[in-house]
Amino acid sequence: MSTRLGKLVEALGGQLIGDPAIVIAGIAPLDAAGASHISFLSNSKFRKQAGLTQAAALILSADDHASIAATFDGACIITPNPYVYYARAAQYFEKLHAQPVLPGVHPTAVVDPAARIAATATIGPYVTIEAGADIGEGCMIGSGSFIGRNASVGPDTLFHPNVTFLSQCRIGERGIIQSGAVIGGDGFGFANEHGKWIKIPQTGGVRIGDDVEIGANTTVDRGALDDTVIEDGVKLDNQIQIAHNVVVGAHTAMAGCVGVAGSAKIGRHCTFGGAAMVAGHLQIADNVHISSGSLVSRSILEPGVYTGFYPLAKNADWEKTAVIVRNLDTMRDKLRAMEKTIKAMTEKKN
Repeated sequence: MSTRLGKLVEALGGQLIGDPAIVIAGIAPLDAAGASHISFLSNSKFRKQAGLTQAAALILSADDHASIAATFDGACIITPNPYVYYARAAQYFEKLHAQPVLPGVHPTAVVDPAARIAATATIGPYVTIEAGADIGEGCMIGSGSFIGRNASVGPDTLFHPNVTFLSQCRIGERGIIQSGAVIGGDGFGFANEHGKWIKIPQTGGVRIGDDVEIGANTTVDRGALDDTVIEDGVKLDNQIQIAHNVVVGAHTAMAGCVGVAGSAKIGRHCTFGGAAMVAGHLQIADNVHISSGSLVSRSILEPGVYTGFYPLAKNADWEKTAVIVRNLDTMRDKLRAMEKTIKAMTEKKN
C-alpha cells in the first residue's frame, strides 16, 4: 500500500521540492527511514540527523530546509508545522493500510429490538446493545462492548473491544474510545448519617462532544443530577478519572493518570501533565497548563503554566526541608520581632 509523493501533497498541501513521482510506502523515524519512507523534522536540534537520513523525502519547515539542504539530497515537503503535517500523513497511510470492514451485526451480538442501528454501522462479536440505544452511520463497535439503555453513539465513532458505555450516555461524531474505558459509571456520591454512608443515586448522564478520544481504562462518571460534560475535541489519555458533574472544555488534553474530582469546571485549550490532580468544585480558566504531578487545590482564573510539586531530592535532604517548612511560622515571628527591635533602636538613635 504505497502512494506517490505528489499525491500525498495533493491531499495534504505543502510545498513539494523534488520528484512528485517518488513512491512512498510509509513513515519512519529519521534514523530508521529507508528509500521507500518519508520522515519528518519537527525539532531543529535533530537537523544533523535529518541531513544524514536515508529517507526518500522529508517533512520540515522552511528554516530547517535551508539549514540541511547541503547535506540532504532527497525530496522535501515544506510546511509551517511539520509535526501536524506528520500527523495528517500518518492518518493518510493508516487509511491506505486499513483492512476493509463490512457493515452489519455479528450473529453473536445481543441487540434489543428497540435499539436503532444504522445500516452502515459495524457491530462486532458478543456486543450487547440495550433498548433505546442509537448507533449512528459508520460506527464500529468492537467485540465485547456494552451499550446501555437510551445511549447514543454518533456517526463514524469507534469503540475498541470491551468498552462499557452505560445508559443515558451520549457521544458525538468521530469519537474514539479505547478498550476498558467505562463511561457512565456511578459518581462517588454519599451522605453521612451518624457515621454511616447513604448512597445518593446518580441519575444524570455523560455528554461527550465530537472528535473526542478517551484512552484505555479511563473512567468518566455520570452526573448526580445534571450530566458530566466532555466538550468537542477533548483528548483523554489512559487511566484517567473524571468524576461526576465535571465539565472539561473543548480541545483540552490530559495525559495518563490525571484525576479530576467532582464538579470541577475546566476551561478550553488546557493541558494536564501525567498524574496531575484537580480538587473538586474548582474553576480553571481557558489556556491553563498544569505540570505533571501537580495538585490543583484552588481555582485558577488566569491563563498560564502552573506547577505544584516539590523537586525530587535525597530522602535525608527532603526530611531536612520538611522540618524547615514546618518551622516557617516560628521563623517568621522571630524575623518580625527582630525587625521591630531594629526599627525601635534606629528611631531611638535618630
